[in-house]
Amino acid sequence: MSVTTEAETLVGIGVGRSCAVAPIAFVHAAPKAPANEPAPADVEAALTTVQDAFDAVSASLQARADAASGGLAEVLQATALMAGDVSLHGDVKNRVTAGTGPATAVTEAVAGFAAMFEAAGGYLAERVTDLNSVRDRVVARLLGAEEPGLTLTERSVVAAEDLSPADTATLDLDLVAGIVTELGGPTGHTAIIAGQLGIPCLVRVAGILEVAEGTTVAVDASSGEVTVEPDAALQATYLARVEAEAALAADTAPGATSDGHAIQLLANIGTPVDAVRAVAAHAEGVGLFRTEVLFLDATDAPTAEDQAATYREAIDALAGRKLVVRTIDAGADKPLAFATQLDEENPALGVRGFRLARTLPDLIDTQVTALGTVADDTVWAMAPMIATPAEAKDFASRARIAGIGKVGVMVEVPAAALRAEAILTEVDFVSLGTNDLAQYTMATDRLRGELADLLSPWQPAVLELVRATAQAGVKLSKPVGVCGESASDPLMALVLTGLGITSLSMSPGALPAVRYAIRHHTQAQCEAIAAAALSQDEAAPARDAALALVEPQVRETLGL
Repeated sequence: MSVTTEAETLVGIGVGRSCAVAPIAFVHAAPKAPANEPAPADVEAALTTVQDAFDAVSASLQARADAASGGLAEVLQATALMAGDVSLHGDVKNRVTAGTGPATAVTEAVAGFAAMFEAAGGYLAERVTDLNSVRDRVVARLLGAEEPGLTLTERSVVAAEDLSPADTATLDLDLVAGIVTELGGPTGHTAIIAGQLGIPCLVRVAGILEVAEGTTVAVDASSGEVTVEPDAALQATYLARVEAEAALAADTAPGATSDGHAIQLLANIGTPVDAVRAVAAHAEGVGLFRTEVLFLDATDAPTAEDQAATYREAIDALAGRKLVVRTIDAGADKPLAFATQLDEENPALGVRGFRLARTLPDLIDTQVTALGTVADDTVWAMAPMIATPAEAKDFASRARIAGIGKVGVMVEVPAAALRAEAILTEVDFVSLGTNDLAQYTMATDRLRGELADLLSPWQPAVLELVRATAQAGVKLSKPVGVCGESASDPLMALVLTGLGITSLSMSPGALPAVRYAIRHHTQAQCEAIAAAALSQDEAAPARDAALALVEPQVRETLGL
């Protein structure tokens, strides 16, 4: 709901749809390498000091990873490995040996790696914030300064130029009302983790660093707005929304429209522990189990037995609910210590996902074998980055030989959407990954925040591909799900339902609002909402057209 106010309003990109009102608190800036830092008097001693600093940072990050869970734990563990990277250490060592001051050497070496990551794009580019976080912590130790962070004494909206998951891990999350950053992107790790934790998050908010510390701000992730010094009426509206969201969580009915058209509401997870949280959030199962955590921090390929044990944990946690497992989505853009690919100029377009079967067939076969040993009729398996029916057939053959009963693939590239019927002929189901589908459809890097309008799932071209895929499923009477971030948007959920999608998988925190929206519309209303969105030529008008047909009660309650 739009509320008129004369207070200053800053605009950015919201993640999720939650809101909050609280005073603002800033994460203090990281120490910088001093200008003209002198060469070390004792090079060997300096090298030892630098190595000790890297080791201490790596150990600290690993300890935080051990104390965390879910996506935050995964990212912290990966960042700890980054702090222990021998290539980075070697670069710093060479610079110090050549006469560069230790803090400057670390800064310069990280800058070089960050430039390479940004040039590589995709997953590696997403890690630049984490890499800089390692730099800041190592430099702080070298200078004897305090590491970046913030100690909260009251519930606050945390603001920073950028915020890494390591920075987030230092916060008392019980006191974090919201997160606002001047940089970053909506698909960055911190934004995703905040969304999973149900914390309203806004990125790329120009001017947020100019707000005085302690000023009360109202943060609305759904509109992407930060209101500075909101009036009493606006504060009351936001607080009412917070209370309404809590009330929605009490509804635990299966997903269905008001006239009984069923649509499964599932959760996205990364670990078996997340499966426990999914059950607690009343998900009907898991629509996306990302298995990368088994691989990305391993120095050797995990054995089938080790993998099977992890899958068994998730199956047991779900107690008979559906579990859709996505096979490893890694490759040149998500480096594996035991399976490094040759350098690729465009890793997002390279050997990733199921394409690893071209060079590392044993990796894929071992995973499906592990799944096959524990699979029952609740376990479904799907492969990422499928572009052709032949690739779908190849994966289905491997998975069925392993004993997996339900086999599917991801639809993330336009080619797969356009040939969905042929692909569905080879498999039992498909699931749309709308983030990658938007990226590849619009030829836009997911990290380019300034191009977020092109990455919007509301782009009619993206919606057309979703519709084509859903219609193929209807024709063949096979399930077509969505497990991308768009499924967590209650307004988009109505569109997807209207297009013929059969399941929606999202972060557990998004389930109540999506369930509420769907339960207050008929299937015919959802179809009309979808048609309205598709009638437009641009993303923003498409969303506006859909919103205009939403029941007023739903708009009011969810703040759409």
